[in-house]
Amino acid sequence: MEPSPKFVEIRVADFQPAERWRIMKNILMIGFAFMLQFTAFMGASNLQSSVNADQSLGTFTLAAIYGSLIFSNIFLPVLIISWLGCKWTIAVAFVAYMPFIAAQFWPRFYTMIPAGLAVGLGGGPLWCAQCTYFTVASEAYASISELSADVLVTRFFGLFFMFYQMAQVWGNLISSAVMSYGLEPKEATVNATAENINGSLALVAELCGANFYGVASASEENPNLEPPPPERIQLIAGIYLCCMLLASLIVALGVDSLARYDRGRKGSASGKSGLKLLAVTLELLGERSQQLILPITIFIGAEQAFLFADYNAAFVSCAWGISKIGYVMICFGVVNAIAAPAIGSIVKVTGRMPVMLFAFCLHLGILVALILWRPQAQQGWIFFLVSGLWGVCDAVWLVQVNALSGILFPGKEESGYSNFKLWEATGSVITYAYSPYLRTSVKLYILMVVLIVGVTCYLIIECTGRVKKVTSRDKADFALVATAEKY
Repeated sequence: MEPSPKFVEIRVADFQPAERWRIMKNILMIGFAFMLQFTAFMGASNLQSSVNADQSLGTFTLAAIYGSLIFSNIFLPVLIISWLGCKWTIAVAFVAYMPFIAAQFWPRFYTMIPAGLAVGLGGGPLWCAQCTYFTVASEAYASISELSADVLVTRFFGLFFMFYQMAQVWGNLISSAVMSYGLEPKEATVNATAENINGSLALVAELCGANFYGVASASEENPNLEPPPPERIQLIAGIYLCCMLLASLIVALGVDSLARYDRGRKGSASGKSGLKLLAVTLELLGERSQQLILPITIFIGAEQAFLFADYNAAFVSCAWGISKIGYVMICFGVVNAIAAPAIGSIVKVTGRMPVMLFAFCLHLGILVALILWRPQAQQGWIFFLVSGLWGVCDAVWLVQVNALSGILFPGKEESGYSNFKLWEATGSVITYAYSPYLRTSVKLYILMVVLIVGVTCYLIIECTGRVKKVTSRDKADFALVATAEKY
């Protein structure tokens, strides 16, 4: 009896139409699962700086998340993916986020901080696995279509971030609906009181916006910052836990192994073991392209941390009320979800550089406007306008820089994306760490400097032709694999 082969190669020509659909099915399933997962995580994260404001517990928890994510991105992604494969890395990493939601039932330093550390440890392998899956899948799709991998990876990331940013919509809709239900009369009283603190609107303008200096310093004077009842937070947490469990099951049961598209790709872990395997992420730092892409990657983490913590606390909560955070973040999520896939089509016509320069000018303008703006409760449309325009910029940064991280380092996708999440997390943890100690105006100036440096370094990448040199290589020769053991 002949031994059965571990893999059965299939001729590409025999399965072109079905295989294209199968790849798209996997992309859509992963996107939907991430939407469910981050419906819970984003919804809970957006509330931390306002709901768990006592001794800055929420902000320090977010700092713990991104601090452990730095460690995770250095040491864990390549190792975990080599053990479990991309599919099972995603499914298992989803579970690591659940303690953070469970800790909302009893928010204390000894529950929230360890739960935040668990999220960070799972986040590194999670995002690296997702990005690697999309990059390799785009190369497989390119081998059986007339489209290039460069175009496809941008489209796949655009489609993914449409799902990902829709999580902002559902997560914040859940939190806002639960916190607002049955509290309309109280909200009207709170807003009326906030508008007439000491008989004048001037105090709100003095306490909020660019002048804001921490929830604790303003909460006694401003009733908008009063946290909701604990029962409401616990109900929200229960709904979020169900979302995370469903997300993990979708990936485990509905996504194909990445090993199906085997072309002899060995990846970043090839031939390495022990500490060399763990430190493979840092090895990529020796390449000039990786060094040049770092500042804009750090900015992505910093701008997201500012939006979710400082914009929500200093502008929305302070001037308008905690229950309005969800609605403002829904606007951000909707615009981001629409912009993400649209960017792929726009880049196909204009190229990457004009889109990046547009995002730079728009984001810089938003930061200047926030320094000058003195928010009031009657200016609701401005809160939505800022979050919507921020969503456009964030979509550009996420889609384009993620795509670049895969394009610039062929065969080293795990290391490229691990570095992306590492330095994105570095930007986030630094922003969350200094958040309780700096005035909002200072934070805005810091963001402006990092943005200018980041875009300048990106332009050096484009002007030196580094992207063109990589994308001019021939298409990879893929063999489709019918079965695989664990991936």
